[in-house]
Amino acid sequence: MTASLKSHSHGQTMVLTISNPENRNALSPDMYAAGVEALNVAESSDEVRSVVITGEGSHFCAGGNLQRLLANRQQPPEVQAQSIEGLHNWVETIRAFPKPVLAAVEGSCAGAGFSLVLACDLVVAAQNSVFVMAYSNVGLSPDGGATWSLMRALPRATALQLLMCGERIGAERLQQLGVINQVSPPGEALAEALALSERLNARAPNALAAIKELANEAPTQALHAQLAAERDHFVRCLHHANAGEGISAFMEKRPASYR
Repeated sequence: MTASLKSHSHGQTMVLTISNPENRNALSPDMYAAGVEALNVAESSDEVRSVVITGEGSHFCAGGNLQRLLANRQQPPEVQAQSIEGLHNWVETIRAFPKPVLAAVEGSCAGAGFSLVLACDLVVAAQNSVFVMAYSNVGLSPDGGATWSLMRALPRATALQLLMCGERIGAERLQQLGVINQVSPPGEALAEALALSERLNARAPNALAAIKELANEAPTQALHAQLAAERDHFVRCLHHANAGEGISAFMEKRPASYR
């Protein structure tokens, strides 16, 4: 079977499925390019208000394909560097994408698959799912923004233990640490992620885009700069038609209908 990134619609949610079940959904450069293309299409589509990334079958993603990595050792270093740039382009596209991106995780989530999950805005994981920063287990260092994400999400010692020791960690512990949002019964991660996406789809898209942009900028902004950004986004949102609809709906005690 050919590894691919499948796409289908669930209402106003685009579902991207990592499909390489023979290799526990190991990633490939073609998937990176397809992921970027899918998000570029979704960004310009009024029919898509959120995206869910999941894995086919009983696992989310085993990370990189070790056979491909072994083959790349016989190639010039630029070959592997180009492959990693493809992954990083997908990660940056997820972070900059103005609509919510959710991960729905079942089974194993390792290496670059874990990095991909960390790039998403919200994460739903099955109770029995297992995460591992597997890089050091095979003599490698992380990619996909793993160090950037974990060093911001966790205390230094905890992040370094995951990164250096390559230890497996369960969904419930990651929820306690604030890395994932919801723990679902086994087999229900996608259904719960879609339910969460539908809640987001019912909100004003421009407001969610403003929130994501502000959240992305906040860790590196001085307070004065962040306050100025919040002011500007608030004023733009207030003068958008969705604010008129939202305020009126709240006062009239009815559901809002945003566009």
